[in-house]
Order: sequence, then structure tokens, then C-alpha cells
Amino acid sequence: MPTRPVSEYFGELTFGLGQMRERLPKHAFQDLTRSLETGNTRKISKETAEAIAQVIMDWAIKNDATHYCHWFQPMTGSTAEKHDSFISIQHSNHSELKVMERFSGGALIQGEPDASSFPSGGMRSTFEARGYTAWDPTSPIFIVEGKTSKTLCIPTVFFGYHGQALDNKTPLLRSVQSISSEVVNFLKLIGDLDVKSVQATLGAEQEYFLVDKDLAGQRPDLLMCGRTVLGAGSARGQKLEDHYFGSIPTRVQAFMEEMDHELWRLGIPVKTRHNEVAPSQFEMAPIFEACSVAADHNTLTMETMKRVATRHGFTALLHEKPFAGINGSGKHCNWSLQTDRGDNLLDPGHTPHQNLRFLVMVAVVVSAVKKHSDMLVASIMNAGNDLRLGGNEAPPTIISVFLGSQLETIFESIAKGDVAKATDAQIINLGVSHLPDVAKDYTDRNRTSPFAFTGNKFEFRAVGASANTSVPVSILNAAAADAFSEASARLKKLLESHKSRDEAVVALIRELINDSKGVLFSGNGYSQEWRDEAKRRGLPIFDTSSDAFAVWKDVKATEFLVKQNVLSRDEINARYVVNLERFAKTVEIELQTMGELVDEHVVPALESQLSRTYDIAEKVRNEKLAQSMGERVGKMEITLHELLTYRAKLAAALDKVHHIDDEAKKVDSLAKDAQPIGVKLRAAADAAELLVADELWTLPKYREMLHSVMK
Repeated sequence: MPTRPVSEYFGELTFGLGQMRERLPKHAFQDLTRSLETGNTRKISKETAEAIAQVIMDWAIKNDATHYCHWFQPMTGSTAEKHDSFISIQHSNHSELKVMERFSGGALIQGEPDASSFPSGGMRSTFEARGYTAWDPTSPIFIVEGKTSKTLCIPTVFFGYHGQALDNKTPLLRSVQSISSEVVNFLKLIGDLDVKSVQATLGAEQEYFLVDKDLAGQRPDLLMCGRTVLGAGSARGQKLEDHYFGSIPTRVQAFMEEMDHELWRLGIPVKTRHNEVAPSQFEMAPIFEACSVAADHNTLTMETMKRVATRHGFTALLHEKPFAGINGSGKHCNWSLQTDRGDNLLDPGHTPHQNLRFLVMVAVVVSAVKKHSDMLVASIMNAGNDLRLGGNEAPPTIISVFLGSQLETIFESIAKGDVAKATDAQIINLGVSHLPDVAKDYTDRNRTSPFAFTGNKFEFRAVGASANTSVPVSILNAAAADAFSEASARLKKLLESHKSRDEAVVALIRELINDSKGVLFSGNGYSQEWRDEAKRRGLPIFDTSSDAFAVWKDVKATEFLVKQNVLSRDEINARYVVNLERFAKTVEIELQTMGELVDEHVVPALESQLSRTYDIAEKVRNEKLAQSMGERVGKMEITLHELLTYRAKLAAALDKVHHIDDEAKKVDSLAKDAQPIGVKLRAAADAAELLVADELWTLPKYREMLHSVMK
């Protein structure tokens, strides 16, 4: 580990626009800049492409890279890459081969991987193998170090022959353009005429578990599913509440130090690390960046985390619910809007105009969440998040907005036409007639809120730990862009009927809050009272992923995605199909793995314990002891019967699923038939674990996996 200051090596494994500006001929960099402004890097000249490729290759080889790849994010939930070496062959006159390094502009700009094996959701047939990757120069190129070689990774988008987005990154880039355009138009109406662009920013807090690698290797469910499908709870668990922000264990500290070092070299501005609530659970968080770069960086962070964990004898678990009965892991997406001048539009300012702008920006975002809450839920649902949401500090699937008592009071006052007053220590005076004072950084925390305002940003807390942030953030960007478009139309009409622009803006805030107040909620999101109240308010309530996926089929609910040019109708339908397929495959793998564990570990262990207990019981002469032994045997026999019964039922339910061709019906059958049987089978298996002697139980237990790391 280096002793140099981080500032001296931060980003040393990255090559971005700054390095290109320094190394490219002026005309080549100007050509690249023009292509970035139009959003189409494939239109840069051949000469410019060759010049860029040359400086990138020179830098990569200087840093000992031997291969390059197009690094993209297909709809698999992970990344993809195919490595090619830089070497090229030249034949001399004497038939001797000469090896040299070569990297063309064409190889940089576009690639053609076999697309037939990637999910397409029906947008292409299997025999139509062509898919294309295109360089995304808005995200820095980086080098990944392997054991013996280094690979230059080129962030790219992935699309089909007819331009369909086959990845998660393309819709995000489209949403970035959309929200910038709509917010700039809105800002001009409220008087900010010099803003040229607006960037959605993102800081993704990443929660994860660390498990001893040797123990994880003995758990087939961790290897196959990324979570435990069986396991009796540990007596200690998180009951003592002594892990959160506690002293970081020595082994974990060493892992975190190396991970931070690797991430800093990759130009990822990781800022925070700490123990989370559950034993063996931890969290890291970066500084905010442009959301498209932040999305790439979060994905790269997860990959780096897994590599570094292995070197320290750990397995990193990014599943939303690796262990039952304790906190799951989320990826809290902190989202805001920033102008090209560096102003955070969700931060109260120092002038009356800035504070009025702050209020209307928050009001528009709240209206976006209200209008498109169903799609926001659909964007974060998967089989893992089904297990996490609704308890243990994870928010429910009912989307609501928490503003904090002070800001909510201000909006209520505006909606009613009243004036609110806070103490001088809590406010910044707005200075505009008939407006209340605006609170600055005066928000409490509500861990049951899926979407909370936290001072100068919104925190989308419902996103799961394993998620690619590109998906929910692209939907959030599109929802906000749609809301700003509608707000602009409203404001134009209000400007015609009010004496001043400020009065028109206040009137707009009043309209937006009155229209959207049903989504505002500051209480306990876990309570039945809130569920009943949400139903009365008409808020969408989805209990499972299978319910939420249907939103992707709703033409009206998804129309804003088409309108904002984030997803076409075909691309929306494809994501509906891909979500169904991924859910079905994930649940099938989990349930099949559960069945195998019961067959190969649980039942044999319980049978061995029963045989041992039978032998002992036969030798018992004490009547009371014999009675107790009989009761113990009875419990084991009942448990074994339940195991065999539910195992047979699960096998039948899965066999039924295998014969269903329609993906929606398959998901429905899994959710309503197979998964409930799996719950009962797990209960029986966990009961068996508590009846079997430790030396007969062949799977590492929760107490071992959760607490060995903490030594």
C-alpha cells in the first residue's frame, strides 16, 4: 500500500477527457467535443478516431496493459467484456512474423460482440446474432489489473442492428439528456437565463456483507444464489445493536483499506466506510458525481469489492437479503440536480430568488414521484428486493416522500396561502412577500421512507444492493423530466395571469403541492395504518415483484418514457419480458438449490440424529428420561415428515412450472404456489438444524458465518 497522499495517485488507472485534451491535436479534440455535444461519437472523423486510439494505446501500454475490451452492461444485471490483445502480426519478405502493438480508431469506437446470448426481451431472434458496442466517452476509460496482466476497459453502450437498447446504460444516457433539456427550459421561465445545462448527480451508498471465504465455499446456496436459502437464526444476531458504527474488525479494516486504494486509483471518489447494523454487514459511500459516471463507478465498485474480498479471505455478498431475520442490504441512491455553474438546485440558497427556486424544484420532484410512483417501484423490484423491502430499516414498496417536519410545514402553508415562521436558528429568510422562511438542512431521518429529502438531495432508499443504478436512476430522471415539462406548461399559463413572476411561481408551487400531497408521508411506513391510508389515497401498493412487473405493460404508466425518449415502446416491452425471465430463473435456482440442500444435507443429518437417538432411547431405563427421549424423537420424526412432505410438494410445483411456456404465468405460479411451499420447507429445515448435533450438521451455521468475520 502506498504512503503517498491520495491526491497524488487518484485516477492513475483512468484516461478521460482531461488527458485527451492534453495529448490530442487541437483539431482532433475539437472534433470529439462537437460529437459529444450532438451525443453521437460514432460520427467523429476517421482521422480523429485514429488519433484518439493512438494516445489511448500509448497510455495503456505505458501502464503495462496487454489487452483491451469494450465494457458494457447488458440486461443480465452484471457487466460483460471480451478481451483482445493489442498485438498485430506483420509478415516480412522472408516470411518472418513481426509482432507489434496496434489499436485502431474503429476498434475504439465500435465493437460487434455476439448478441444472441444476451437478454433482448424478444426484440431480436436468437439467430440474429449482431449486437454492437459503441464507446461512451463521457465515462473514463480505465485499466483493471489481473494477477499477471492488465486490461484496458472502454465503457460502451450496447445496441441491436436497428438501434434498440440492449443494455442498461443507453436509457440512462438518454435520460441525462432529457432531464437537462427540460430543467433548463423550466429555469429560463423562472429567470435563470444563463444556465446552459443541468446534470443529474448521484451518490450511491453501497451496503454489503463479508463472509469467510472457506465457510462460504461450504454453502452451496451462497455459491449458487448469493444468499442462504436455509439457516436457523443466530442467538445473537443484531439484538444487542452493538455493530452499527462500531470498531471495524482488523481483517475487515485491511480489506477496506485495499478496496479504497483500488477505487481511488480507478478514479472512484469513495469517501465513507463503516460497520452497518447487522453483524458482518458494512457500507461504503462515494462523493456525488454525474449520474452516468456514478452508475459506471458503482458497477465497477461492486466488481472491485469482490476481487479484493477474495484476496483477504472473504466472500463479498451483494444480495439484498443474504441472511434471514437480520437487516438486508440496500443501495441508497442520493440524487440531485446541478447546473453547469455548479449550483445544486435542491439546496436552499442565499437570495430570495435562490430560495424560491429551491422550493419550486422540490415541489416539481415531489409531483414527479406522485405521478410516476408505480414505475419507480417497478424499476427497483426483483426477487432479492422482495425479501428485503418492508422491514429491518428497508422501506416498504409503497412509494412516499418524506420532507421533514419543517419543509412539510412550509409547503402546507404555501398550499393554504398562509405564512409559516420558524426560529432564526432554523431558517434562512426568504425575503419574498407572502412566503415563509425556508429551512436549511433541517430534515430528520425516516428509515422507513422509500424517497426522502435529506437537506440538499433526495435519497431513493428502496433500491436494492445488487441493482445496477442505471435502471432506477434512468426512470427517476425520466419521471422528473416529464414533471418539469408539465410544470413549464403550467407556469407559462400562470405567468399570463399574475402580476409578477415570483407570484406565478408561488402559485405553481401551490398547485403542485395540492396535486401531490397524497404522496407526502412522515410516519411509520411499516404500519398497517399507513398501508390502509395509502390505499385511501390511491397510492400504488405492490406486495411482490410479480405484481410490480405488470406496470411495464401499462401503456399509460410508461408513456412518459417514450415521450422523453428514454425507452421506445419495443424497449419497454423487452424490459417487461426480461424482468419476468430473470425473476423466474432466479427463483427456480433458489428453490432447486433449497431442495438439493434438503436432500443432500438436512435429511441425512436428521436421519443420522434419529438413528443415534433411537439407539440411546432403547437403553434408557429411567421412566421420566424415557418420556423426554420419546418427546425428542417425536419432534424429530414430525420434522422429518414435514421435510419429506414439503420436499415432494416443492418438486411437484417446480415440475409444474417447467411445463409453463408463458413467462407471466410461470412467474405467477412460482410466486403463488412454489415459493409458499419453499417457505414451509425452509421452516422445517431450520427446525431440523436445531435438533441435530453440531458434528452431524454439514453446513456452516449462521453463528459461524455472521460472527467469524468480527474476530
